Amino acid sequence: MTTGEAALRLLLPADADGAAEVHGAAFDEPWSAGELAAMLAMPTTFGLASAQGARLLGFVLVRDSGAEAEVLTVAVVPADRRRGIARALVEGACGLARQRGATVLFLEVAEDNAPARALYAACGFAPLSRRPGYYRRRDARGRIVGVVDALVLERRLASA
Repeated sequence: MTTGEAALRLLLPADADGAAEVHGAAFDEPWSAGELAAMLAMPTTFGLASAQGARLLGFVLVRDSGAEAEVLTVAVVPADRRRGIARALVEGACGLARQRGATVLFLEVAEDNAPARALYAACGFAPLSRRPGYYRRRDARGRIVGVVDALVLERRLASA
């Protein structure tokens, strides 16, 4: 599967360093390469990467538990956003989760993240619940300066 000149492929434990770089560029509280490698080594976790040659542009990480699956993170390098990469990753994750037996896919998104909320709405996710004060916001020095609610979204998946 391709998004422009980028191709989608499975995210592997060997991708952990590159995925950590992408995650670090995308989030205030990024996951380390070790954390990502440990998650990818679990049989209930899978991921997709968007890559241009050897360079990762973005990835999605999903945990499944039978009929339910959860998007753990979606990250795209800021310079490569608005090219359809995140949408391709999310749609690809929906397809793989369905193939693995999931009938519903959940995710959390910060209430103040309008671009991500628009993406998920366009991908068919609907609001389910709210987690008050779930995300921390930090200033340039790393001090916590506020909290934001997480919105829990769900997408029903057609049977395989």
